[in-house]
Parts: sequence; C-alpha cells; structure tokens
Amino acid sequence: MREIITFDAYGTLVDFKLNAPTVELLKDRIAEVGVDAQEFLGTFNIMRFQAVVEPYRPYAEVLRSSLRNAMRRHGLRYQDSDGDAVVALIPTFGPFPEVPDALRRLKNRYEIAIISNTQDGFIAKNIEIMGVEFDHVITAEQAGAYKPDRQAFECAFQKIGARPEEIIHVAMGWEYDIIPGHDLGFKRLVWINRRNQPGSPAYDYEELPDLSKLPELLGC
Repeated sequence: MREIITFDAYGTLVDFKLNAPTVELLKDRIAEVGVDAQEFLGTFNIMRFQAVVEPYRPYAEVLRSSLRNAMRRHGLRYQDSDGDAVVALIPTFGPFPEVPDALRRLKNRYEIAIISNTQDGFIAKNIEIMGVEFDHVITAEQAGAYKPDRQAFECAFQKIGARPEEIIHVAMGWEYDIIPGHDLGFKRLVWINRRNQPGSPAYDYEELPDLSKLPELLGC
C-alpha cells in the first residue's frame, strides 16, 4: 500500500525570510513617514492572504500587488523595482536546518510531495537548495488556484493519484492548510507550529514545533 506525505513548502520546509529583507529594502521610506515596521509587515501579510483568495494570478504578481497595496496603505512611495526586488528573494530561500535530514529519513518509507502556493520556477530553486528529491511537486501555477481553495488540493490529489484519506499532510499554515485539510478529510494532519501559536480543539491534528521529530512521529 502506498504511504504518502504532502508538505506545505514556505514556512514549513523552506525558511521564508521575507520580512527582514523587505524592511531593509524600505527602511529609508519607513523612517521618512514614521511607520512602525511590524505594523507594515502585518498589513503586507494580510494583503498577501487576501490576494490568494481572489481569482488566480501568478505568485510574482501577488507579491508585487500586495507590497504595493501595503505601502500605499501606510503612505510609502512604491516603485516597480521594489516589487521586483521582493520577487527576486523567493528562489533564494533554503530549508530550515532540520528539514533535509528529516525528509531523507521519511523517504525511506513514504512518497513525499509538496503542495505550495507558488510558481514552478520559484519552488524548483528552493528544492535545489534543499537537496532532497520529491516524488511530486504541485504548485498554485499548476492548479490555477491557491490554498485554501479546494481546487489547489484537488489538483494535488489528481496529480499524486491518491485520495485525501490516504495522505498525511504536514504544514505550518493554519488558515491555508490545517483548516481546509480538516474539511477535506486527510488521513492525518501535522501542524508545524514554529511560532508557538495557539491551536484549536475544533480540529483534529497533531502538533510539532519543527520537523526534527516528524520521522519518529510517523514511524521512521
């Protein structure tokens, strides 16, 4: 019988270090108008979530429009080069330290796959840095939709050739993955709670602070 684990990528496997370089890029303009950097980043994150629940656009466009809208919301001057600089960061991100070893251990028993809100070209570079081969890589570009949209997951099930009740799904994103994953009926859900956020007893999931203990949890 096939044993399959699907993973969210950014924030789960890939260290999505977008906040600090974005603030560094805009530091002079942030200082100029006296904006609180954390408040600005909060707006940027909200804008990104709102953008992915709208009709599909490529992830590069989502990032550019989200940054532009967040900057305008806080009175910062936006330039096309700002969006280009943020987009250029995405393929440079590597894995969290424990991830490659955990994935290699899991590959001894499981098929491993990625379901990610990204573009094919971006995630290919992130996986290359990670140094681990995946059996399946499904992106929003392929699905024409972003998680938490059901279409993103249905595309993954079709490409993997398995039903949700046959798959263990591992993710950091609560709104993007854990809530829709519960509704879809995954075999198991494992929440990678890197930020020590509060969970909810309304959903059936297991919780780990990172991937270091995931092989042990899943019998490897």
